[in-house]
Amino acid sequence: MNKVINFTIDGVQVQAQKGETILTVARKAGIYIPTMCYISKTTPCASCRMCVVEAKGVDGFVLSCNTPPTEGVEIITNNDALQNERVNIMKLYDVNHPLECGVCDKSGECDLQNKTLEFNVERQNFSARDQLRPLKKWGLIDYEPSLCIMCEKCVHVCNEVIGDDAIEVQFGGYKSTIIPKGSDVLDCTFCGECIAVCPVGALTSSGFKYRANAWELDRVPATCAHCSAGCPLEYETRHSSINGADEIFRVKNNFEFTSLCGAGRFGFDFENRENSDETAFNRAVEALKNAKAIRFSSMITNEEAHILGLLKEKLGIKLFNEDARVFGEFMRAYSSVSGKLHHSGSLDAIKHSDAVIVIGSRIATDNPGVRYALTTASKHNGAKIVYAHPMEDTLMQNVTTQMMKYEVGTEEGVMALLAHEILKDADIDESERAFFNDLDFGYICAETNIGEEELSFMSKSFARAKKRTLVIGNDLMAHERAANIAKLAALIEKHSDFSFVVVPREVNTLGVSLINSLDHDENIPDVVGYNARGEFVISSLEGADLAVPALNQQEGTVVSIDNRVLPTNVAVQFEGYTLNDIARAFGIEKDETIEYTKELSKETGFKGIAFDDLENFLSPMGEDNRGYLLDEVACEANGELEELDDLPEFNGTIIYHCDPVLQFNNYTLKTEQLPKDNFLRGSAQFSVAARISDGDLVEVSFGGETIQRKFKLDDELKGTVALNPTFDISVDAGRYRFEKSKIVRVM
Repeated sequence: MNKVINFTIDGVQVQAQKGETILTVARKAGIYIPTMCYISKTTPCASCRMCVVEAKGVDGFVLSCNTPPTEGVEIITNNDALQNERVNIMKLYDVNHPLECGVCDKSGECDLQNKTLEFNVERQNFSARDQLRPLKKWGLIDYEPSLCIMCEKCVHVCNEVIGDDAIEVQFGGYKSTIIPKGSDVLDCTFCGECIAVCPVGALTSSGFKYRANAWELDRVPATCAHCSAGCPLEYETRHSSINGADEIFRVKNNFEFTSLCGAGRFGFDFENRENSDETAFNRAVEALKNAKAIRFSSMITNEEAHILGLLKEKLGIKLFNEDARVFGEFMRAYSSVSGKLHHSGSLDAIKHSDAVIVIGSRIATDNPGVRYALTTASKHNGAKIVYAHPMEDTLMQNVTTQMMKYEVGTEEGVMALLAHEILKDADIDESERAFFNDLDFGYICAETNIGEEELSFMSKSFARAKKRTLVIGNDLMAHERAANIAKLAALIEKHSDFSFVVVPREVNTLGVSLINSLDHDENIPDVVGYNARGEFVISSLEGADLAVPALNQQEGTVVSIDNRVLPTNVAVQFEGYTLNDIARAFGIEKDETIEYTKELSKETGFKGIAFDDLENFLSPMGEDNRGYLLDEVACEANGELEELDDLPEFNGTIIYHCDPVLQFNNYTLKTEQLPKDNFLRGSAQFSVAARISDGDLVEVSFGGETIQRKFKLDDELKGTVALNPTFDISVDAGRYRFEKSKIVRVM
């Protein structure tokens, strides 16, 4: 058990756990200590000295942000000496910094502005010869060095949470500035987290600059709609003109405890501006009357998924969603061994881990929330991270301690090797032990390219770990042997101290899989598409036969990677019809879509709570009070491991369906600020194998489809697998992402 330390702050008895500082304990107790450079999710910057306190019996001031308390110590947070110290610090901060901030984007929410007023700094007592500090334009980010107070928050968050490690301090006294690290230009994933944590107007969004003042914007709490991490955010909106419609001006997050990727921060303008008319609505109703099936994507709310289930029952038709179907089948196979419906892990579990295995996902772009959790685990806990994938990823190189590069298609063999290594000393039953005893390890190691020495090295590096997590991605769920892979993962979770996290591909894959009874997609006529292809398309994307609202125009819920039911709200109004209107045309009566929230299936863990009763906030200490966690559901554990199948070989030119940084789907494609990099990217080795050169326009054929791409030689890639983006085309998210391809140069 951790030793509890008893002490006092301003005469109040408090307790500290191991690892807590005076500042964190004070915040828990509701005792105010001013800070300028501190953020909870990184190690202390310790550059501002605003958080100084006095400790009885200790000479001088103590930095509360990085000082742990001792038993019985008496802490004083405010007296004349401390007040004078903080006033002088603010006077130095305000040297040559304008105190009338009407033209600065940060005005109204600026820490420097607030602290200047708090400590009654009314005039600039000191001055220094100003330096020439030109504005730096870094793409989506602008840096104004003359406003920078060198708090170093941006550097810490970029290195310790995001993992880009793209900026650093160029020290030079009063000339000190923030510069790109190891480059003349900013080379990063442009998450914009540096903008979020900047306490002044030094780092700003180039797309937002000078467009609005903070006090003019209305804040709408919502959930990010781009991946399954379920990141909390706020859409900031106002009228675009005196008589104009609402417009999203920017996105913000509670940077103290949460982070956003660039798509979440800058890819907000995917709302549907097309209008629906009565004729189109009537045609949609008629199309559904004659439909044999509805095909839909997982880019919808739980309530919409529930309505689609009611329409299936009412009309006697099929429901197609391969993404959610294969995920659901994977989890049912997992449940047959684990005895429970939901996986045990979460993003928070990853953050607190000291050993992690990631397999079957190019995780940095598939789910940035997981990447940030892995970075936090690495930087704060010294976590050993094993990254298992056929392709190396430079975005993960700052945190990966061991790369297990396996052959394409051999995921079942790799999981068998991992399970055997982790459970070799575990108390498992005879049939499970017999499965491992029957494995041909020579064959599996040869075909997967994973040797015994790699597994042994992993075990040694994990030997002292106390909090371990297994993270599984979409490559395993879409594999033809997904059921056996799921059982192996469940076996690891059941008989070891590993928690287990499954990373669905789309924003609500998990929710849809729990709500809908899905049919295997067939190539049949008379299919209505809902945010998906069909002979009649109902969609929030352009060109639909009937327009409906996008996810930033709806009230409803989604289920995140944490098995948490999260609410989202309307940022921009939609003038037209909704899926609920269509349901009402078939006698499925509810006035509002969110009336279905409390009817979501309790059999799969939903709690029957009405939408308006769902909380949607983070506490002052960062506890997540959004929505609720799904109830655990017990399942019959009657599954048995199957004999391993022959491991497949993928020869020739292989493509991997993987989106670039800042792109996820057709909705991020719509946005204005996000780059649209849709090159086929490959190594020099791939270029030789495919007989193509950098800059060639090529025709790529795979799985019965043919597309055209421009080929780009990428020095960071190796081998004969190329990256093929899917955000600008329709590729079923439920298919195995590695595919044999034929590539021909277009003459």
